[in-house]
Amino acid sequence: MGKRRAERMSVEIRRAIARIIHEDIKDPRIDFSTVSVSRVDVANDISHARVNFSILGNEAKQEETIQALQKARGYIRSEVAREIQIKHAPELEFRLDKSIEHGVRISALLNEIKESDPTSE
Repeated sequence: MGKRRAERMSVEIRRAIARIIHEDIKDPRIDFSTVSVSRVDVANDISHARVNFSILGNEAKQEETIQALQKARGYIRSEVAREIQIKHAPELEFRLDKSIEHGVRISALLNEIKESDPTSE
């Protein structure tokens, strides 16, 4: 399978998963305003997909949301197959992406340094 097809599939799978998480899943453990799908990496044969998502909140909230997504993995997989009309949906692997959280922390530290520097203005 071509690399270009795998890239197109990753974009479509990302879009489908984001819509499914925000509109279809009714689990009260998931706060939809804090969950975002940041990236999907698909194997060249489209048998596996690694779904990176970010969750804003404390560690307890993140762990609770991860458990809810793991529990809904089969449903999400079947809905992805139905939505993008493929016969064999990839096996989904969810991973927590802390890059957004890391970026916010770095930004806060830079602002703190800027405010404490008397020569900055």
